[in-house]
Amino acid sequence: MGLQARRSASGSPGAAGPRRGVLQLLPLLPLLLRPGACGAAAPGEAEAPTLYLWKTGPWGRCMGDECGPGGIQTRAVWCAHVEGWTTLHTNCKQAERPNNQQNCFKVCDWHKELYDWRLGPWNQCLPVISKSLEKPLECIKGEEGIQVREIICIQKEKDIPAEDIICEYFEPKPLLEQACLIPCQQDCIVSEFSAWSECSKTCGSGLQHRTRHVVAPPQFGGSGCPNLTEFQVCRSNPCEAEESMYSLHVGPWSTCSMPHSRQVRQARRRGKNKEREKDRGKGVKDPEARELIKKKRNRNRQNRQENKYWDIQIGYQTREVMCANKTGKAADLSFCQQEKLPMTFQSCVITKECQVSEWSEWSPCSKTCHNMASPKGARVRTRSIRQFPIGSDKDCPELEEKEPCVSQGDAVAPCATYGWRTTEWTECRVDPLLSQQDKRRGNQTALCGGGVQTREVYCVQAEDNLLSRLNSQKDREASKPVDSKLCTGPVPNTTQLCHIPCPIECEVSPWSAWGPCTYENCNDQQGKKGFKLRKRRITSEPTGGSGGTGNCPHLLEAIPCEEPSCYDWKAVRLGDCEPDNGKECGPGTQVQEVVCINSDGEEVDRQLCRDAIFPIPVACDAPCPKDCVLSTWSTWSSCSHTCSGKTTEGKQIRARSILAYAGEEGGVHCPNSSALQEVRSCNEHPCTVYHWQTGPWGQCIEDTSVSSFNTTTTWNGEASCSVGMQTRKVICVRVNVGQVGPKKCPESLRPETVRPCLLPCRKDCIMTPYSDWTPCPSSCKEGDSVVKKQSRHRVIIQLPANGGRDCTDPLYEEKACEAPQGCQSYRWKTHKWRRCQLVPWSVQQDSPGAQEGCGPGRQARAITCRKQDGGQASIHECLQYAGPVPALTQACQIPCQEDCQFTSWSKFSSCNGDCGAVRTRKRTIVGKSKKKEKCKNSHFYPLIETQYCPCDKYNAQPVGNWSDCILPEGKVEVLLGMKVQGDIKECGQGYRYQAMACYDQNGRLVETSRCNSHGYIEEACIMPCPSDCKLSEWSNWSRCSKSCGSGVKVRSKWLREKPYNGGRPCPKLDHVNQAQVYEVVPCHSDCSQYIWVTEPWSVCKVTFVNMRENCGEGVQTRKVRCMHNTADGPSDHVDDYLCDPEEMPLGSRECKLPCPEDCVISEWGPWTRCTLPCNQSSFRQRSADPIRQPADEGRACPDAVEKEPCNLNKNCFHYDYNVTDWSTCQLSEKAVCGNGIKTRMLDCVRSDGKSVDLKYCEELGLEKNWQMNTSCMVECPVNCQLSDWSPWSECSQTCGLTGKMIRRRTVTQPFQGDGRPCPALMEQSKPCPVKPCYRWQYGQWSPCQVQDAQCGEGTRTRNVSCVVSDGSAEDFSKVVDEEFCTDIEPIIDGNKKMVLEETCTQPCPGDCYLKDWSSWSLCQLTCVNGEDLGFGGIQVRSRAVIIQELENQHLCPEQLLETKSCDDGQCYEYKWMASAWKGSSRTVWCQRSDGVNVTGGCLVVRQPDADRSCNPPCSQPHSYCSETRTCSCEEGYTEVMSSNGTLEQCTLIPVVVIPTMEDKRGDVKTSRAVHPTQPSSSPTGRGRTWFLQPFGPDGRLKTWVYGVAAGAFVLLIFIISMIYLACKKPKKPQRRQNNRLKPLTLAYDGDADM
Repeated sequence: MGLQARRSASGSPGAAGPRRGVLQLLPLLPLLLRPGACGAAAPGEAEAPTLYLWKTGPWGRCMGDECGPGGIQTRAVWCAHVEGWTTLHTNCKQAERPNNQQNCFKVCDWHKELYDWRLGPWNQCLPVISKSLEKPLECIKGEEGIQVREIICIQKEKDIPAEDIICEYFEPKPLLEQACLIPCQQDCIVSEFSAWSECSKTCGSGLQHRTRHVVAPPQFGGSGCPNLTEFQVCRSNPCEAEESMYSLHVGPWSTCSMPHSRQVRQARRRGKNKEREKDRGKGVKDPEARELIKKKRNRNRQNRQENKYWDIQIGYQTREVMCANKTGKAADLSFCQQEKLPMTFQSCVITKECQVSEWSEWSPCSKTCHNMASPKGARVRTRSIRQFPIGSDKDCPELEEKEPCVSQGDAVAPCATYGWRTTEWTECRVDPLLSQQDKRRGNQTALCGGGVQTREVYCVQAEDNLLSRLNSQKDREASKPVDSKLCTGPVPNTTQLCHIPCPIECEVSPWSAWGPCTYENCNDQQGKKGFKLRKRRITSEPTGGSGGTGNCPHLLEAIPCEEPSCYDWKAVRLGDCEPDNGKECGPGTQVQEVVCINSDGEEVDRQLCRDAIFPIPVACDAPCPKDCVLSTWSTWSSCSHTCSGKTTEGKQIRARSILAYAGEEGGVHCPNSSALQEVRSCNEHPCTVYHWQTGPWGQCIEDTSVSSFNTTTTWNGEASCSVGMQTRKVICVRVNVGQVGPKKCPESLRPETVRPCLLPCRKDCIMTPYSDWTPCPSSCKEGDSVVKKQSRHRVIIQLPANGGRDCTDPLYEEKACEAPQGCQSYRWKTHKWRRCQLVPWSVQQDSPGAQEGCGPGRQARAITCRKQDGGQASIHECLQYAGPVPALTQACQIPCQEDCQFTSWSKFSSCNGDCGAVRTRKRTIVGKSKKKEKCKNSHFYPLIETQYCPCDKYNAQPVGNWSDCILPEGKVEVLLGMKVQGDIKECGQGYRYQAMACYDQNGRLVETSRCNSHGYIEEACIMPCPSDCKLSEWSNWSRCSKSCGSGVKVRSKWLREKPYNGGRPCPKLDHVNQAQVYEVVPCHSDCSQYIWVTEPWSVCKVTFVNMRENCGEGVQTRKVRCMHNTADGPSDHVDDYLCDPEEMPLGSRECKLPCPEDCVISEWGPWTRCTLPCNQSSFRQRSADPIRQPADEGRACPDAVEKEPCNLNKNCFHYDYNVTDWSTCQLSEKAVCGNGIKTRMLDCVRSDGKSVDLKYCEELGLEKNWQMNTSCMVECPVNCQLSDWSPWSECSQTCGLTGKMIRRRTVTQPFQGDGRPCPALMEQSKPCPVKPCYRWQYGQWSPCQVQDAQCGEGTRTRNVSCVVSDGSAEDFSKVVDEEFCTDIEPIIDGNKKMVLEETCTQPCPGDCYLKDWSSWSLCQLTCVNGEDLGFGGIQVRSRAVIIQELENQHLCPEQLLETKSCDDGQCYEYKWMASAWKGSSRTVWCQRSDGVNVTGGCLVVRQPDADRSCNPPCSQPHSYCSETRTCSCEEGYTEVMSSNGTLEQCTLIPVVVIPTMEDKRGDVKTSRAVHPTQPSSSPTGRGRTWFLQPFGPDGRLKTWVYGVAAGAFVLLIFIISMIYLACKKPKKPQRRQNNRLKPLTLAYDGDADM
């Protein structure tokens, strides 16, 4: 090889780079460097070998300005040394430099539509060579192989190949090869042989055969099929007459042909002279005959024009008749002696193929807009039939061709897109969430909390500026609704949970104490009339409802009074008693310390009290020594009544007590007891309390006096458009009496009666425009008399509100459709039959017995298409709508002289008799036939036919199962007087249906109307209504768990009834006994609500009398009462348990009564406060003041100060806030679910753990940064909502007994929370009315009939009949009158062409021929271990060879096999089966898994033995041949073997002899067993031999064997148990739990049906 050639090879363009070329050259270097290596170089040339080569890189991307073939691509080109390194370009030969750029095809995105990969079919799977060398012994799955395919890039429109790079731009090249499997070889599998046929001859020696058929064909190189036929010779009685050696054989008809014009001419020439002679005799008739011929020609011409779609030409065909020898050789016809020879000619129709026009142009694309996402459009082209086929097996080709298309170009508009729109949400409604129980309670006004709202969804054509349209509120005049099927996205939800805010009730504080008598208006003090007022304030503002403070009770009550004053002096404390004239003791005065206060009790400037009377100093006594000493007056008690009337009068009391008695001489004595108490009147005003009462605020009415807002404002979050006014009624009311005049109430405190308000904006009704009218049906179905309607609708987008314009126009309109234009029906019109055309006489005349001008022929006729009214129509309309084409030709007969002629049959007479009557039809003999005797033979030519009349007796019987219980449509059972959307569509009384079938007396199914039945039995049924879980009402709240501070109060509900029939489940009950639903809320008890009230101490009663009387140690007592504390002070006496027992003051104490001369000191004052934190090092103290100084000899005053250390939790306490737990989620009373509030409370807790009044913590100013309220959610119980039932579907079967109609519904709202779950029944079915199934069915083929001959080509015929069945596989179709099938298209087995006659071959005696095809086998898949390998199913049929004469065997055809692929295949397995052994043999066969016995299919290597005889045979006594094919001994004998391993003899096993006294047969245990089949003989003598014989004479185990085995087993278990118990460690005794008995409660187990 020259250097140049080598160089070009290595420098070929590619991506291998420089290195690869060098590596290829290295082995050649020694050759290249050798002198003369270049064969072309001359010996004298001094050119050195070239060491430099051009290298190229890969081509780059195709670049260019325009798409298509005008692009340019480049690549790198460099010069390299053979060793691989790059060098200068000049070192390489410039002449050989490769191109560095080339033209290329620039691919653009729009080429995607023009180019595509064309995938060729996969080639045959070929084995991988390396793996096919080591083949396993047994094939399990098959052999791995590889298959390849061809893939090319094509331009789709012109279907021409293009460069791969274009297609690769859009999609990588698909795989060219793939792994595949060559399954194991499958040999041919055949069935079992049939039974032997009858002998081929009735006498002498014949043949009988049996055949089998192919079950599975050989595949994947498997071995072929064995012979399908077996023969054997059969003999019967010898023949009396000699057997005929010859038989008449007719050949097949030739193709139909027209007579040659040349032949005609010759015939004319030949016959001219004869005709002249004839014409002489017939000259008179000639003109008449010519006229007739002319008329006929004209008529035929007309017919031909009408039949332009069918070119009917009647020609002739011939066949050969020969005499055949038994050996198959032809013989002279004279050997076949027969009176009448078969006809050798007949008329026929020339076969014409279908002729169609050229294709039309492609129609425009059905999709006129551009959108890549949606499916493509389609374009169509058509062609028409120019001439229909006649006598051809081939149908016309397709007349329409469709292909997908895309409209392209700048002018193409983008396609409309569609999107969902929604209406506004409806108002929030709570009532759908109520349970049955809540609905029964009935009070459903002003419900609030969680609710449900709905909206409608509709589909509209979306526009580009859709977003801007939706955003602009004005443009809600949305586009018109279109068909929902056009919207493809997810449907927006139509229901959602919503919330109606619950009104918060107004909460007010307790009443304050009554104030002093004050002027109505202190700035305008007129008259002497005033009011005493008491007030309360709003602690929680109300919300919701009518808003404002209108819902609150009155906050002010007034009592008219006299002498009002706005300001007054208030005594703060009394000063010390100052005796008069500066004395030490005696009478004196106490000055009151005062402040000026207003009517609300607040301290004000002293100047304001200048008009008030200043309190005068109070008279008092400073006791002198030896005077009686009294305590200070107690405070005035609270007033006994709040007002004074005729029967009630307010009183206050105060008291004082004696602290020390006076001395005997000189002292002031103590007053009597009445002077120790003082009473004064209080609350002297009458008991008439007045207050202003307000009515609710009225509606907001537009206020014309105020100019309306220019802009919209928001008020409570709603847009409002103008200012209005609200008014309310205000009246003065006297408590417990009613309305009084307004002057009784303080005018200045009268609430307002008018206030401004904002009017919400008017909302008019907004609707979409009407949708387009729904289309009318374009085609007409027969018998469709119902007037079709078309409708249009629109949707309300915004409901009117706040006085806006109402929705008055209708939402739905409909109108009747106009009758469609193309609603024509068409029919075939048949014209008269043309004359009968015979075979030309030139063909006939050579046949023996032929007569000119008569005999069988064919005639044709024209057919045209007509409208129902008789107008002309296109032939294509009839082909589409008028049913099958009538026959165009028929056989006809021109009677010859000896033929019999009859009229046509009349119609059958009517049936007027009873069941079993007869109807007849007749015909008569015509013409010369009347004189012929043979025509009068009624046996061959009957003139009357009779038929039994149909016997109509019908009986109805029910078929199939009952339907589901179906509620009547359109009527909804109203449950408990309430209809809630989606709530009661599934209960109440309904009906279930069972279909009725009607049969006639022959058991044939007929229309149900014949049985006077509407097709169903109806039966009432009940769909049980769901019942929700029922709970009791709420109990009353319990008392607060604490009397002071924060506790809890509880209320509960009890379970009354569990849910059933899919009712709403019970709430999840989470309390301990699970029988109740609880609500727990914190509560606060005022610690100062009940207080202990004490009276002054009594005088100290001296128990130990001193020398002097009236002094000494004693006891004093006082009354302590628990009283209800009010704003006006303690009022009523209550039970002591309501007050805190720990704080109860002492009722008695020890005391010292000072003697008259002794010092007297006051009561101890209060203790000072301990400083916090409590500490023993700090102290508290209290003091007392001396009231009476001692006399000279009296006891001096002690130190009047007491101290004690501050001890924690004894006399000193720390205080801290404590927060309670959260309450359960609290909803408003009117709410079912939704947003609620959880609350908790602050508690002030003392360091010893006791709750105390909050004021103790408040005084310390402790931080309280806890949140006391938080929002919470109670999940809403949304019942499952279902759509309406869909309309009933079409029947699943068009006829028969098993048809079903189905209707469905869907879940429009899944259930949530404790709502009612969705029912399981989402689909209902009911039987369709029974309709008989009519269809056309072929009868059996007749035997092959060869006319006037023994064998050869003949015909066989079959009938077609109308049959009825009930549609089930088991029902055997029964024949009925053909009129029932008139409306049914004549299709049998999916084929429109009915074949009622076909040619067949009748074999001649002695012929060897093929049997008919066997029926197609079952569809069989290629499988391994029951798993399909994916090769598809295959079916097979075969033809076996039948031999009639053994000598003709060499003439036999081959047996035939035919396969076809199929879809509904199954996997079959083949297994060897074997019968039981009979002696040393058994039958072995192969069986398919469906039970069919076959030959082939089972693996030969696994075939079981069919023979097990021993070789050599077992001849020794008591020996037999075992299954292992060796000789063994019978039971009771032992084998003695020879040295070469064969059995030598069988010896008896020794026995134990037990002598017995009595001759008893028994089951005594013996020492050895005997072969059960051996007879036992008792040895002679007195003793009997007992055998240990476990088997009975029948070969079964005896009962005692079972007994012994059972006993042994029990004993074994006992021993194991004992061992286990002995080894087991003793367990420590378990401590018994002290289970306290729990109280018996109503157990609610929270089970699923709750």
